[in-house]
Amino acid sequence: MPTVSMTTHARFASNAHAARAPRRPRARANPRARRQGNGGDSARRAVSDGGLDAARDAARERDVAAKWAGGASKASSSSSPSPSLVDRAKRAAGRAKTGGDASTSSGEGFEGESCLLGDGIWERLREEAKTDLEGEPALASYLYSTVLAHKSIEDVLAFVLANKLRNNVLLDSQLLELFSSQYKKYPELGKKCLADMQAVYERDPACDRYLAIVLFFKGFQAIQAQRVAHSLWLEDRKALSFLLQNRISEVFHVDIHPGAVLGQGMMMDHATGVVIGETAVVGENVSILHGVTLGGTGTSQGDRHPKVGDGVVIGANVTILGNINVGADTKIGAGSVVLDDIPEGSTAVGIPAKVINRGAPQQPSLSMDQTSYITDYFI
Repeated sequence: MPTVSMTTHARFASNAHAARAPRRPRARANPRARRQGNGGDSARRAVSDGGLDAARDAARERDVAAKWAGGASKASSSSSPSPSLVDRAKRAAGRAKTGGDASTSSGEGFEGESCLLGDGIWERLREEAKTDLEGEPALASYLYSTVLAHKSIEDVLAFVLANKLRNNVLLDSQLLELFSSQYKKYPELGKKCLADMQAVYERDPACDRYLAIVLFFKGFQAIQAQRVAHSLWLEDRKALSFLLQNRISEVFHVDIHPGAVLGQGMMMDHATGVVIGETAVVGENVSILHGVTLGGTGTSQGDRHPKVGDGVVIGANVTILGNINVGADTKIGAGSVVLDDIPEGSTAVGIPAKVINRGAPQQPSLSMDQTSYITDYFI
């Protein structure tokens, strides 16, 4: 029988004892302390100012920002976006963690390039966001992520649209990079955005704040997304522009072909059910209500959609078909079907639409008066 040394026997005994002995539970880190590790100052400050609920809001704000940064990092390994996107997302997350003012932080943005900064709308937008944050702490995470963590209105739009139009296979980080690059490449997109914002602010009596336009008005958001899709269309990036059209239609229930030309100062009120075809042209300072169709006729190709002049107001559920002209400063009454040219400065109503009044005021789209024509309409 082989002999076993005392050393070997002791080692076996030690191993057996270790196998029988229960494991000591590992000390778990305090989750509250872990949350306060980075950016804990803002959470502690929230406790002193508003109690535990405010602290939870601050922690949630950091979680959202960190999740966004993590999504950008994940996308960088799978779809290889430019490093600037990841860096910008991380910087935004860092600003949210420390509660820093995005307007004074470093990082990429459109400061100096944005046409909105000089007009004061960007500053107004930030002030409205800060006011809402103070009045409704539950919106702290949302307002920091969408507005206060950014340096310009173009950055805000890129972030908002990317998160609106994303899906399981189209990452928000990819869309953010796309929108940001197009806004940098084409400064006129920002100028048209300003005109569209001002149009909604002045013409929609339900709107008294610029912040609501950017964050909550889907007609405005759909127009801005289509403008980016149109810029891709002009670059012959048809597949990507069609993808954006599809997502705009699915999310906002607005179907505008990326080839359609939309003038600045456009308001699309309510927006649900609006359809605008490929060769349609919409002039400047036009107001369109929900359910409007600017469509073609039959299966003919080529230039087959309506041309709408400046200052036109098109009422709800109007259908305008074919390559016809709707003259500047005209009114189209709600529910009308327009099949022929409409002279400039006139009012048209009915099915099919008939001109019932000429000499309409200049740019009736600004007053949004859709019923005064009734007194002039006799059956």
